[in-house]
Amino acid sequence: MAIEIYWGSGSPFAWRVLLALEIKQLPYQSRLIEFSKKGHKTPEFLKMNPRGKVPTLTDGDYVVYESIAILQYLDRKYPQIPLFGTTPEQAGAINQDICEVLAYIEKPIGQITRPLFSGEVAGKETQIREAAEALHQEFGQYEARLKHSQWLRGDRISASDITLYPSVTTILRAAGKPVAKAFDLGFLPLAQCYPNLTRWSAAIESLPGYARTYPPHWRQ
Repeated sequence: MAIEIYWGSGSPFAWRVLLALEIKQLPYQSRLIEFSKKGHKTPEFLKMNPRGKVPTLTDGDYVVYESIAILQYLDRKYPQIPLFGTTPEQAGAINQDICEVLAYIEKPIGQITRPLFSGEVAGKETQIREAAEALHQEFGQYEARLKHSQWLRGDRISASDITLYPSVTTILRAAGKPVAKAFDLGFLPLAQCYPNLTRWSAAIESLPGYARTYPPHWRQ
């Protein structure tokens, strides 16, 4: 039976898994969940994932959710084109990168994107500016790391890259919203602010199959 991935357009967490499937060249069935139609709250979906979240992946009778758990499963089940390295040391370094994204990137990303995407920024101005400052500190570290390297870990793309990339792209989309102009967030244009991050992003976007992972509603 084919791998099935249940995902939502614009979910950075689901995007990680879609990228992994394409990079590992694994055949899969795409199951796009429409949040507006509560597709993630149906009895059928909740039977697979009682939290009603994406991404959720099925592989035959096996079901796994949470993006990083899915990445780990895919790499153990299908080790070709490894995403967590080939040595314990590489796996440790890549998992360290992932932990840092979860600890230091996801919270400020949400503090910025949720009000900007909804347009409800009143009373959250300080929160947005402080979160942007925290993100700039983190982006500065990635910019330095990518100065002499195409990827975050070694000479090949890894789970470090595909865990971070959707968050970077999501903050850029939020920063481009008209409501964001009042905040002067400092992320656009990315090539001017962070040229190494820009080159790294372009390398990911040039990967075969990348277009299939791009959020459909962002094309509209």
